[in-house]
Amino acid sequence: MEPTGLIIGRERYDRMKEVIDFDNSKIGVKGLSDSGITTIPKFFVHPPETLSDLKKSSSFGSEIPVIDLSNLHCQTNREKIIKEVREAAKTWGFFQVINHGIPLGVLDDIILAIKAFHEEPKEAKAKYYLRGKGNGVRLVSNVDLLRSKAACWRDTLNVWMPVQAEEIPEVCRREVLEWDAQTKKVAEVVMDLLSEGMGLESGKLVQLGCLSSRVILGHCYPHCPQPDSTLGLNSHTDVGTLAVLVQNQVAGLQVKHGEYWVDVNPVPGGLIVNIGDLLQIISNGNYNSFQHRVLANASKELRISVGQFFSLDNSNECACFGPLPELVSPDKPALYRSFTIRDFNENFYSKELDSKSLVEKLRI
Repeated sequence: MEPTGLIIGRERYDRMKEVIDFDNSKIGVKGLSDSGITTIPKFFVHPPETLSDLKKSSSFGSEIPVIDLSNLHCQTNREKIIKEVREAAKTWGFFQVINHGIPLGVLDDIILAIKAFHEEPKEAKAKYYLRGKGNGVRLVSNVDLLRSKAACWRDTLNVWMPVQAEEIPEVCRREVLEWDAQTKKVAEVVMDLLSEGMGLESGKLVQLGCLSSRVILGHCYPHCPQPDSTLGLNSHTDVGTLAVLVQNQVAGLQVKHGEYWVDVNPVPGGLIVNIGDLLQIISNGNYNSFQHRVLANASKELRISVGQFFSLDNSNECACFGPLPELVSPDKPALYRSFTIRDFNENFYSKELDSKSLVEKLRI
């Protein structure tokens, strides 16, 4: 069992006590930043091996693919888009889409609404600050705060959909509901393209339930007084099937491509799409999830990102999934064992955010 305290000089540092005190304060990272601190609490400081890796950013101008979804109903253009999506999902796990059908005003509105929520007084946000599993609406600072080795410099509003409208904070209620409605449509389009990219019928992945579960995460990355000592979000892969994300103009998101970390700069009007671990398994490795992270925010301006994260239906823990039979053959045998939703949940809630732990456990 790991010790909860360290001897520093003549004083004993009780890390878990400091973490719990912070969590119980319900002020979040935004509250720490607003207080004017110049030194971050010790439990936010990441180990030297993590911090040294922050310097490994791309210097040759690589960018994730940008895919234009216009004219999807033109067969020639659709075939071109399918090829682009297939290649990006396999080699990057990330791509940006433009001309996706969501009005620009909706993108601007959800960013401003989530920003407005995080700028609410502590008293207004405290009732949403809850720890543990569950559905509904929750504000947390690090979903893995109590089980991670080092915390990250961010707060997140979690909204599991569907939810009763009145449960969503009024300051962002209309915008969250509109974002949910719009991103579901984009996700269905992308899933159809991904299905066709593997030679399957268009609606196969949607019919399988790859979009059945969804949660909106409204991340806030406040100014960090020591951005070289922590992260906004540690390196990880997404555990679900697909994510659709919009971010404001404050930099920070990076994707691992080969040996380098590549900045994901927002494209005006664009949405970021990324592949999750479960889709890698279901696709039998035709598509891949990739590590990504967010640097701590050195800017005085809040960094805001809002994602809709899709996954399989988690209501039946005995439901079993694995590589699609249509994608398994003597020439390409199954790369992964099947799993149940219980396996998935136990793996996720037993550890901190990480990279591909479920994928590696299931690899044959």
